[in-house]
Amino acid sequence: MPASILGEGGDLLGAALIRNTTTRLLCPSCGSLHVAQVLGDNGGISYVCTACGHSWS
Repeated sequence: MPASILGEGGDLLGAALIRNTTTRLLCPSCGSLHVAQVLGDNGGISYVCTACGHSWS
């Protein structure tokens, strides 16, 4: 356990950065990180790139 609140904040920031980089999706068409998750026609999950408009599931 850290001795100060600053040590605790650093641990939380590190965890957030690790989680953020492992869950990012890249558009397979243009490589952009601007990807939205949407519901597909049959209730499945699909993705749409908001940069180029490419969609996939």
